Amino acid sequence: MLTPMRLGVCYYPEHWPESMWADDARRMVATGLSRVRIGEFAWSRIEPEPGRFDWDWLDRAIAKLHGAGLSIILGTPTATPPKWLVDAMPDMIATDIDGKPRGFGSRRHYCFSHPGYRVESARITRAMAQRYGNHPGVTAWQTDNEYGCHDTVLSYSAAALTGFREWLAARYDDIAALNRAWGNVFWSMEYRSFDEIDLPNLTVTVANPAHHLAFRRFASDAVAAFNRAQVDILRALSPGRDIFHNFMGFFTEFDHHAVGSDIDVAGWDSYPLGFLESFGFSEADKLAYARQGHPDIAAFHHDLYRGCTAGGRWAVLEQQPGPVNWAPYNPAPLPGMVRLWTMEAMAHGAELVSYFRWRQAPFAQEQHHAGLLRPDDEAAPGLAEAAQAAKDIAMIGPLGPPPKSAALIFAYDAEWVTKIQPQGAGLSALWAAFDCYSALRQMGLDIDILPPTAAIDGYALCVIPCLPIVPDALLENLSHFTGQVVIGPRSGSRTGDFAIPGELPPGALFPGKVTRVESLRPGLQHAGDGWAAAHWLEHMESSADGELVAGDGTVVSWRSGNRRYLAAWPTPDIASTLLHTAAAEAGLLLHRLPEGIRLRRAGPYIFAFNYSARPQILPGDIDGDFIIGARAIEPAGIAVIKI
Repeated sequence: MLTPMRLGVCYYPEHWPESMWADDARRMVATGLSRVRIGEFAWSRIEPEPGRFDWDWLDRAIAKLHGAGLSIILGTPTATPPKWLVDAMPDMIATDIDGKPRGFGSRRHYCFSHPGYRVESARITRAMAQRYGNHPGVTAWQTDNEYGCHDTVLSYSAAALTGFREWLAARYDDIAALNRAWGNVFWSMEYRSFDEIDLPNLTVTVANPAHHLAFRRFASDAVAAFNRAQVDILRALSPGRDIFHNFMGFFTEFDHHAVGSDIDVAGWDSYPLGFLESFGFSEADKLAYARQGHPDIAAFHHDLYRGCTAGGRWAVLEQQPGPVNWAPYNPAPLPGMVRLWTMEAMAHGAELVSYFRWRQAPFAQEQHHAGLLRPDDEAAPGLAEAAQAAKDIAMIGPLGPPPKSAALIFAYDAEWVTKIQPQGAGLSALWAAFDCYSALRQMGLDIDILPPTAAIDGYALCVIPCLPIVPDALLENLSHFTGQVVIGPRSGSRTGDFAIPGELPPGALFPGKVTRVESLRPGLQHAGDGWAAAHWLEHMESSADGELVAGDGTVVSWRSGNRRYLAAWPTPDIASTLLHTAAAEAGLLLHRLPEGIRLRRAGPYIFAFNYSARPQILPGDIDGDFIIGARAIEPAGIAVIKI
């Protein structure tokens, strides 16, 4: 049975006098919130000394919140182990790439590979689950908090070294097999045993890329194993409760599909303004969308994380409600954006949006991070927008599923390959995926972001922006796919052990052989009609037809049957040109949208969002009954049309 999206908030009762808790809970409910997330940083208050638990305060906080009508998502507090634990087990902390310890004094001060900390993580998880696992107010759990934040997936500690050697021995069994797979005859890198292998840091120049890739896989597996240990305990001691984790934006250091396979709901933390300022967007975009966020930041992650769990369930566990404190520049959202971000999550199928946080903290590291309330307990601007969103959600009611239109394939190891061996500055599988996604969104299309092993039946268009390592499952799925296929550069270019395949790329993906690749410095490009091949170019021998051909005769895109191969980097102009042609041939309905307008279909509704700083008019081919808004949409405004 379909249920409307719910709203929630992140709350830290340990930060506030107990006399405030009941009124806070009352105001949350009055705002239209029904979920509250607590506990993920509270270990030092739960267990102030080794083995001595203080549950009373948390019992009372849960009772007050639940008594007000709020359902509780309870976090395991393993992202912030207390000082006494670090002092008792000092080697549990992570080590950075330069061999320096990453110590106590903030958060995430642990190494995923440390066996002692894994035991402690399981112990505190078990204690919490035994205490609250069957509490009627605790309806869900969150494991830890933002795995890998602050660059903590890759730890170069002694524990990681031991774990990596054991992982390699289990994977390759024989050291001779590893030497062959990695090509260790190159530069006399051959090993006599697994115990001779070090971590791929502190080398004179770059380490073997196969070594790097293996270490990234090991580190990703360590995150998944760490999470799975908590999940197993929670499932046993708290049956019937959903388990969440909160992923992050533009973060690829571990395979989120692996973690997603063990949880019920893939959450993520949405900070569109912080991400705009912190990542590689153009200066023009940073100015144009400074108070709105780039139109595709939030939606890209909504669709990415929806593809990370078997059931497609996902949520926003932290939604930016005002200025953040951690980006190079931290402007306030344009009035209306908090409501817009909330409703856009609903349109993409979120089951929950939870604002971070209830009240701005007047102490410690996040003093400039806004909440729904100011530090003086007065309402911040986001509170009224959250309340308005709650009314909008209630008025619209449950949504049906979105249509299957375009599938975009993304794999985390694709990003690892392009990071380890970029061959050209700024070339990244993640950003190739984002640029293709953005081009499709500007046509008004709905996109599902899928792992390369997922079924693609029912889609009209499948886009593979950059996939160096191609699993057999994708080749099988493509063999009977009748829609249009667009394959991007570097796809099929590496084996699972980071070697160029003997048949040369792109292999079975497309008829032809890439015989040479080059990366192009700024200003060096091959121009066509309204587009230019820049950054990266592949030279291919193929019987296929040249489709996009530059003025100097350089073939940039090849066509064979229902497949296209893009031999240049999918820059926005090329992505727009090529994907528009493919989408039109796929029979998809395309729109010419004004700047900053984005659409999303769900059930009988079309949602329209204006990310522009100017009023915009929806095109006439988008028609129906406007149940929210009108054809003219103000900046940060939304419209909901019933078809």
